Amino acid sequence: MPFTFYNTLGRTLQTFEPLCAGTVGFYGCGPTVYNFAHIGNLRAYVTHDILVRALRRAAYEVNHVMNITDVGHLSDDADDGDDKMVKSAAERGKSVLEIADYYTQAFFNDTDRMNITRPSTVCRATEHIADMIALIQRIEQNGYTYFTGGNLYFDISKFPSYGELALLRLDDLKAGARTAVDENKRNPQDFVLWFTKSKFENQALVWDSPWGRGYPGWHIECSAMSIKYLGEQFDIHAGGIDHIPIHHTNEIAQSEAATGTKPWVRYWLHNEFLVMDKGKMSKSAGGFLTLQKLIDEGYDPLDYRYFLLGGHYRSQLQFSWESLTGAKNARKSMLDKLHLLADKVSGSGIKNLNTEKAEKTPSVTSVVDYSSFTPAFNKALEDDLNTPRALAELWGLLKDTSIEPQAALTAALDMDRVLGLGLEASLQTEQPACDEGLSHEIEAFIAERAAAKGEKDFAKADKIRQDLKERGIALEDGPGGTTWRRI
Repeated sequence: MPFTFYNTLGRTLQTFEPLCAGTVGFYGCGPTVYNFAHIGNLRAYVTHDILVRALRRAAYEVNHVMNITDVGHLSDDADDGDDKMVKSAAERGKSVLEIADYYTQAFFNDTDRMNITRPSTVCRATEHIADMIALIQRIEQNGYTYFTGGNLYFDISKFPSYGELALLRLDDLKAGARTAVDENKRNPQDFVLWFTKSKFENQALVWDSPWGRGYPGWHIECSAMSIKYLGEQFDIHAGGIDHIPIHHTNEIAQSEAATGTKPWVRYWLHNEFLVMDKGKMSKSAGGFLTLQKLIDEGYDPLDYRYFLLGGHYRSQLQFSWESLTGAKNARKSMLDKLHLLADKVSGSGIKNLNTEKAEKTPSVTSVVDYSSFTPAFNKALEDDLNTPRALAELWGLLKDTSIEPQAALTAALDMDRVLGLGLEASLQTEQPACDEGLSHEIEAFIAERAAAKGEKDFAKADKIRQDLKERGIALEDGPGGTTWRRI
C-alpha cells in the first residue's frame, strides 16, 4: 500500500505520490545554533528520522536536506526581537561563528546519541549567501518587493495566496493588522528579504549585495538552499507547527514568487509540541531540558526516543519524569525479550543478520518481504507514520511464541530499521538476559513475591509472576523454594 500523509496544505490525509517514481526530495527545517537543543526540539528530528527511515525501508531513494541557521534569525519570526546568534555570542564572549560551530557540533552529538540518521545534505546559511542573493533578485525582478528604509521587503499584497498554508485570509490580515513594529512595512506581515539597516549596530556578519552591505532575513535561507539541492519543486517539507503561520508561510510566498512553480512543495508535515506542566518547552522561557540532563538523571537517549515513539507526531505529547521512567522500563523489557530470542537462535544466527547494509537505502529488489509477520506494522507506517501502532506490532511479534525464533528476531530487527531503537547494537554490546545483574533483579522480585504471599496479598504476588512472564521469565515454586527459568 502507498503511504498516506496528513498534508498541512489542505488539512487532509493524502496518498503520497512522489514527483519522480522511486525517489523523494525532503527538506526538514534544522536548528538555529545559538544554544543547546532542548528535548522538545529533538522531537522534530526524530519525526524526520522516522519519515526518512520508513521511506527508505519501502525502497525509496530519499534525498534529505537540512539547514543550519547560523545568521539572520531574530527572536521573533516577524522581523522583531534580538538576533539570536549575536545575543548568544555577546553573552558568552565568543564570535558568532565560534558560537555556531560549538552548538552545531553539540546538536549533532545529541542526534547521534538519539540514533537519528544524518541528512544526505547539511547546509549552513553562511555558506549560501550567494544563493540567497540570486533568489532575492528573481523575486525582485518578478515585482514582489519594495525597498525602503535601507531594507528590501517582500510585499504580501502582490501574492494573493499568501497565508494559504496557515488558513489565513489576506484581506483579514490587512483589515485586522496591528500597528507595525517596523514603520517601513506597508503591511505588518511583509517581511525582510535583505537587511542593510537594522536596529543592530556593527552587525557581526555582513555581505555585499545589490541592495547594500548587509545580511539576509531568516526565511530566505530555507527557500534558497532547498531549491539549490532539491530543485524548484520537491516532495516533502517538514518542521514544527510553530513554523506554519510565519516561517513556512513566508517560504511558500517567496519561493513561488521567484520560480512561478505552484505548489513549490507538495506535502507539508508538521509535528506537534512536547509539553510540560507549564506548557510547551521553550528556550526563551528558560529552564528547558537538554538530552544531557536526561542522561545525567540516569536515562539512556534511546529511552527518550522510545518515549517519543509512543505518541503520534501530530499529537501533543506530555512529558513527565514518570512517563520517561515508564519508557525506560518498557525498553529494558523489550531488550530482555530480544536477548531471549537471540539465545534460542543458533550461535551463528545473529552474525548472519546483515542489517548493517539494510540501514542504507535499499533497491527495490533488495527489500526483504516479511509480510507474514509485519503487515500491520507496515500499515501503521503507511498510515501517516503511526509509531504507537508500529511499536505495538513489534511488541506483538516479540510476545508471539508461535513464531520461529530466527524469523521473529530477523523481523524485529527489520522493524527497528524504522523505529531506530538500536536493537541490533544491544545484541552485540550488552550482556544477555541471563547476566548476573538480571539474576539479582529477579531474585529481588522473588523475595518481594514471597513477602506478599506471607502477607496474603495474593494479587500482588500474582502480578509479580505475570510481569516476569511478560519479560520471558517463568517462576516455578517447589519444595526448595522458588526458582526461575527463561521461557
